[in-house]
Amino acid sequence: MRGSVRIVFTLLVLLALTHAGRLAVHEAYDGPGAGKISAAIVIPPEGSYGVAQTLAKSGVIEYPLVFRVAAWLTRKDGPLRAGEYLFPAHANLRQILNILRRGAEVQHQVTIPEGLTGQQIAAIIDALPVATGHVAPPAEGSVLPQTYDYVWGTKRATILARAQAQMQTLLAKDWAGRAEGLPLANSQQAVVLASVVQQETPLNGDMPLIAAVYENRLKAGMKLQADPTVIFAASGGRQSGGMSITKADLQLNSPYNTYVIQGLPPGPICSPGAMALEAVMHPAKSNALYFVAANDGTHRSVFSRSFKSQLHNIQQFWDQQK
Repeated sequence: MRGSVRIVFTLLVLLALTHAGRLAVHEAYDGPGAGKISAAIVIPPEGSYGVAQTLAKSGVIEYPLVFRVAAWLTRKDGPLRAGEYLFPAHANLRQILNILRRGAEVQHQVTIPEGLTGQQIAAIIDALPVATGHVAPPAEGSVLPQTYDYVWGTKRATILARAQAQMQTLLAKDWAGRAEGLPLANSQQAVVLASVVQQETPLNGDMPLIAAVYENRLKAGMKLQADPTVIFAASGGRQSGGMSITKADLQLNSPYNTYVIQGLPPGPICSPGAMALEAVMHPAKSNALYFVAANDGTHRSVFSRSFKSQLHNIQQFWDQQK
């Protein structure tokens, strides 16, 4: 009889412990979690033990074992995924497991500004946080400047490839819809000229006018005489803007020095943006052959048809400098 009592007592204890355990798991599963603030956490590509340890160290959960039990009990809902996820403050186990199985990863962004050289673009991509690998400087003009999203662990080469694919897509579209009569043999020449236009002005409104000047010069057989190409040549291709040039620079024997060569340089001097490409494909209706940037704080350019008028505009520019 005493043996039967002991067995019954033991079973009751086990049932009580099981019930208590279920209550504890249930409380943790649907009750407020341990996380005091929202946190973006990188989850390693490990099993539930590694995931539980990461979450516990980050303060998202309090009891790793309870998390592992809950993950096992709900294993039919799918595997736990690696990646970077945002966990809200006081997220319970139900929310945490749902995030790990179906939640969107944290999105990071990289902005590639217009007018950068391949070396400058590579430096930006190589400095990206939470991305992996290394990239070599891309071909000049091969990247479309804009903002790109990426997630933790993305290869930097993948980000660069996306930016290059975007340029090819936009270029094909723009070239197919270009205006008639452009003095450009192919879409690559359009990129070359757009890279020059990009560096000549920060104003989108002036780009079609500047594009018209250079295309008028090409049609007339004149040299482009574009200062950004001289900067590109003088800097060894490291930059195409942001520095002054000297008389010696203007005489550099370089295929990129458009004060020396006839026509377009052999390749782009930077990655032009969408507006510069559009300006080259659809230049303004203008017969201007010259322009000079105004020195009144607007950055707008003054255009002229004759060299005499250009000299007058340049003189006004220097007078404003005094």
